[in-house]
Order: sequence, then structure tokens, then C-alpha cells
Amino acid sequence: MRSVYVLRSLRNGKRYVGCTGQAVTIRLRQHNSGRSRWTSQNGPFELLHVETFAEKGEAMRREKFLKSGAGRQELKVLLNDQ
Repeated sequence: MRSVYVLRSLRNGKRYVGCTGQAVTIRLRQHNSGRSRWTSQNGPFELLHVETFAEKGEAMRREKFLKSGAGRQELKVLLNDQ
């Protein structure tokens, strides 16, 4: 099982899209602890959206799409973002 998730920075409102095989709550905790350079500079985060996939390839394709221009537009609508 793989999950694609969307976080929002409480510091500056930026979104982060990621993919994980772990529980999303564990991954969120890791992001909030600043384990990577980008998340350490932009956290803390809140979880906005999760999608679950049976296949790793499916999840990776969805993550890549959500990071594209069309995917960002879809997220805007999905999350009712301005």
C-alpha cells in the first residue's frame, strides 16, 4: 500500500506533495521534525489530503501529476483553494 499526500505549511501556506509506503501520520511527524532541508525551512505542516494506491507505480504517477501544472490546478479545485 502506498499513499500520496498533500501538506500545507503553517508558516507560509506552501503545499508539499509526497508519496510514502509508511503511515502518513508517521511521515507527517518526520516532516515536522525537519528531516529534510525544504521541510525544515517551511514547517510545521498540516495534512490536507491523502490518496491510497495498491501499486507503487500508480502512486508515483499520481504524485508526479500532482506536482505538474495541471495537477496543481486539480489540487486547487479539490482543496477548494484560492
